[in-house]
Amino acid sequence: MTTTPQQILKSYFGYDTFRPMQEEIINHVMQRRDALVLMPTGGGKSLCFQIPALLMEGTAIVVSPLISLMKDQVEALRANGIEAEALNSGNDEAANRIINERLMSGKLKLLYVSPEKLMAGLQWIRSSLKVSLFAIDEAHCISHWGHDFRPEYTQLGQLHDVFPDVPVVALTATADKVTKADIVEQLKLRDHKVFITSFDRPNLSLDVKRGYSSAEKLRKILNIIANHPNESGIIYCLSRKTTEEVAMKLGRYNIPVGIYHAGLSAKERNIVQEDFINDRINVVVATIAFGMGIDKSNVRFVVHYNMPKSIESFYQEIGRAGRDGLPSETLLFYNVQDMITLRSFADESGQKDINHEKLNRMQEYAEAQVCRRRILLNYFGETSDMECHNCDICHNPPEYFDGTVIVQKALSAIMRTSEQIGFTVLVEILRGNMSADVVEKGFHTLKTFGVGRDVPARDWRDFLLQMLQMGFIEIAYNEDRHLKVTSLGREVLFGKRNAKLSIVGHEDLRKKKSREKKRPAVPVLGFQMAEKVEDKALFECLRELRKRIADENKWPAYVVLSDKSLHSLATLKPTTIDEFGKAYGIGDYKREKYGEIFVEVIKRSI
Repeated sequence: MTTTPQQILKSYFGYDTFRPMQEEIINHVMQRRDALVLMPTGGGKSLCFQIPALLMEGTAIVVSPLISLMKDQVEALRANGIEAEALNSGNDEAANRIINERLMSGKLKLLYVSPEKLMAGLQWIRSSLKVSLFAIDEAHCISHWGHDFRPEYTQLGQLHDVFPDVPVVALTATADKVTKADIVEQLKLRDHKVFITSFDRPNLSLDVKRGYSSAEKLRKILNIIANHPNESGIIYCLSRKTTEEVAMKLGRYNIPVGIYHAGLSAKERNIVQEDFINDRINVVVATIAFGMGIDKSNVRFVVHYNMPKSIESFYQEIGRAGRDGLPSETLLFYNVQDMITLRSFADESGQKDINHEKLNRMQEYAEAQVCRRRILLNYFGETSDMECHNCDICHNPPEYFDGTVIVQKALSAIMRTSEQIGFTVLVEILRGNMSADVVEKGFHTLKTFGVGRDVPARDWRDFLLQMLQMGFIEIAYNEDRHLKVTSLGREVLFGKRNAKLSIVGHEDLRKKKSREKKRPAVPVLGFQMAEKVEDKALFECLRELRKRIADENKWPAYVVLSDKSLHSLATLKPTTIDEFGKAYGIGDYKREKYGEIFVEVIKRSI
């Protein structure tokens, strides 16, 4: 009989070892004690309550904010042979009645429910069910300081009043110190412990491109898509309009894309989400409205077309890539216009000061000249003094040159316009462009008109960002976002101080990249053999088989077997069902259910 967390881990989920802190959290919860778990997206939060649910008497109630997220998790549990259901507004009365009967008969180990449904049925649950634990997923939603506050979550503080002896586990991927304290207070956690695992996601590459024009952004995105054939990716945009424009441009290159933003109907959004989860489309262009309900493990790239409003938001969004632990790509485009727009949003928000502070931290990340992963980890209180060797700064450390003359040209142009211009017009003056704005205001007659013709527009945009970062100029948001020369900038302008600039790296965006990417070796757990090379043709055959099984069951493909499991099988080529069961991520249930058909395909390939 399966009685230990370790046995459950292997028999149901197919893993030989726990990730850091998982076992400690599971044992803590099984002692019927409360917990706050901070673990990055893809770090294995779900196992921290799913395994105790399977070992403890009764049914675990899991609070989840989105129907799509519940659906994904329930499907994944069922695919592992675990009895689970979801009560939500998407069910009809007959379905809910069947679920209630299964609950009362003790046949369900996990029930997923929205906070509203839970609170409405709290007394019925108290009188009719044996509850093993409450798991509050996306717990940052309960906090006013969290980046996705939801009023309906605030009633969950009543759980301990009604169920004083049932443990409450709160789980989230991102929460700063203030948000953590607020979650504990709002949920009235008792005898609790806070578990914070490493926020490091070493499989995610981190890249920032500064000052790209829309045409340059498009070329870069097309290169990324070409480097990930038949693989999934998300492109985040700041506005609905930009979302639709980017999707339209990609459509011109015959790339099937979905559009997702709050301006679409619920039905339209659900269709796009289902198409993406089930691999009918590989790319979604979306606002931040998209993603919380995505439990898709095989997203291979996340692009931020515009800068996010905070590091918390950014980290959660890039965390949707590579949840299966395989190498995945993240890219952030950064320019001053995004900063101006986001500062305007912060000014209009109800928490102006804290939102400005969060935006400042995001800006520092985008403009950094040191390892980006160190910045992210330090932000979340995890000190790191090591370079990651998987970000753009580590790959190409900045080189500096004496940029005093370049800075003086820009500062002089600003001063000669009486500090009445923004970034766009400044670049036009420096480059000698006879634009309507330049001619209308007579800026083409200035002595500085055209003094920077030898510097490409993109380089000027980058140099101006560096000047802003170094404090030579500032933006007067209360004066139509005009540029002002600071006292430090005047010292450079009048020759009292030199200025160093970093060399702008140039990438040939028109050059076709190889479609074949070298994959790092897939870790093979529990099946020790001589080192083997992955059979890529076999991987594609296994992926086709997985897709057929998924379509028959109306499941996402990754619910059947993860990409990591397929890579493991394509490397090891097991020829017996027992060997199949020793591959990564394959438990007893999946071994018995899928072993024969997968082994047959593998045998034919040998």
